[in-house]
Amino acid sequence: MGTGIAEVLAQAGREVIGIDISEAATRRATAALAAATARSVARGRLTEQEREGVLARFRTFTELTAAADADLVIEVVPESYELKQRLFRELDAIVRPDTVLATGTNALSVTRLAAESQRPERVLGLHFFNPAPAMKLVEVVSSVLTAPPAVEAVTLLARELGKEPVSVGDRPGFVADGLLFGYLNQAAAMYESKYASREDIDAAMRLGCGLPMGPLALLDLIGVDTARTVLEAMYASSGDRLHAPAPILGHLAEAGLTGQKSGRGFYTYGEPGGSTIVRDAQTPLDGARLVEGRPVAKVGVAGSGTMASGIAQVFAQAGFAVVLAARSQEKADAAKAAIGKSLGRAVSKGKLTEENAAQTLGRITAAGSLDAFADVDLAVEAVAEDLAVKQELFAALDKVCRPGAVLATTTSSLPVIAIARATSRPQDVIGMHFFNPAPAMKLVEVVRTVLTSDDVHATVREICVKVRKHPVDCGDRAGFIVNALLFPYLNNAVKMVEQHYASLDDIDAAMKLGGGYPMGPFELLDVVGLDVSLAIEKVLHKEFRDPGLAPSPLLEHLVAAGCLGRKTGRGFREYARR
Repeated sequence: MGTGIAEVLAQAGREVIGIDISEAATRRATAALAAATARSVARGRLTEQEREGVLARFRTFTELTAAADADLVIEVVPESYELKQRLFRELDAIVRPDTVLATGTNALSVTRLAAESQRPERVLGLHFFNPAPAMKLVEVVSSVLTAPPAVEAVTLLARELGKEPVSVGDRPGFVADGLLFGYLNQAAAMYESKYASREDIDAAMRLGCGLPMGPLALLDLIGVDTARTVLEAMYASSGDRLHAPAPILGHLAEAGLTGQKSGRGFYTYGEPGGSTIVRDAQTPLDGARLVEGRPVAKVGVAGSGTMASGIAQVFAQAGFAVVLAARSQEKADAAKAAIGKSLGRAVSKGKLTEENAAQTLGRITAAGSLDAFADVDLAVEAVAEDLAVKQELFAALDKVCRPGAVLATTTSSLPVIAIARATSRPQDVIGMHFFNPAPAMKLVEVVRTVLTSDDVHATVREICVKVRKHPVDCGDRAGFIVNALLFPYLNNAVKMVEQHYASLDDIDAAMKLGGGYPMGPFELLDVVGLDVSLAIEKVLHKEFRDPGLAPSPLLEHLVAAGCLGRKTGRGFREYARR
């Protein structure tokens, strides 16, 4: 991190003094900067002359006195109050009275560190993200003691460095890590409980949320020990059980299994410091099938909305005969027409030929009654997210569908077992949670209940592969994988705004620039729908009974006011009516 910050500053024309504890450490820093700038030249980002200028502006020392004339000192030493406080006390005796002292901490209290300084008004947090040359976000952290001119100076500097500064108050984790580490902690706890495999948890969040890395792989990259330290600090401040480090983090850290840097954490790596994951005892066997699935040639899809149409299109494009049934022939025909338009868009974008589109649409039969499901091998419901409605539908499917047909629900939040018990054959019922839009999203959460038979589970996994989706296994509990990890994170973002800790824009920017999220939490909430989000959060809170999962009152107030997001023109933000 220190070398990365030095590279950013030197490339922006600043004279940089790097100080470390030994000559060996400073040599490593110089070598790292030389290698990084050489890569930039090779990629055409720097000329050789510019590289020489960067290297000339970087000098290294082993004594703090080298910082005597600095305008700004940034510390990125290990996360220890004792170490950082001693450093600030020593700097007080060396630097000028107007020198700004910045801590790079992401876990410790800036106020507590500032209080140890003779001039606390000049101490603030300047939190770069790793790797500093690539990551755009910089959190500028003020304590109650920080003078505004110091904040203004480093905010201006961050902009001149080509970064996006966001101003935040002093609390452990600040914005980006404050939201990120709670999510990572829940993922670790989910894995520890053996609810889902590490591969399925990571694949679910990559494919279901568009994240660049899964949470367990990210913990290995950050360092399991570092994550535990951050969470300990957050929990000490918040008392929120969601921040109480999952025991597995402590067990791994104490065993020296700290992630990529040690060669093993949640995953095993080819070498310490490497990023290539290698097979270990927990790696699933490729293509291993203990049970044969049931043959599926014809699929029934119940529903007439966007999800039903999308699922019908997915199956038809994969070559299956599809019956799309709705409450009336008119609704079924409209749903099939919507598929035709979707296929037409794919043709216009060059993703599909006109012949393939016509063949796909020809495989779909629109029906105004579930009676058309009499000979399907797999029935998939995609109706309203209402338990009574789904139970009534499954009771009807139980009477119509032939013995041995697999019955699947696309619920995202309801107990699959409660739906299955509406039939006389709960062993044939399974959850098959597609993500919207179904033709584009690769993930399907496969949810088996305590009664689901092995061959039904095998059937659905095989079908997912045939329709080019990635199946992940999970048990029948609220939120499954994606929503159980996503919505507490979204809820915590709302609580940050509710507490006036940071603005909507700063939080969205922090998570996109610092966390690699494709959308900020408030952008996502407005797209999903605040009413839908609230309903899922209520289900999670009811099932897990954790006070930290209680929906934010602000979210409840917005829903009560009819501000449901993009679909109503107003949610957390206002949108132009089309």
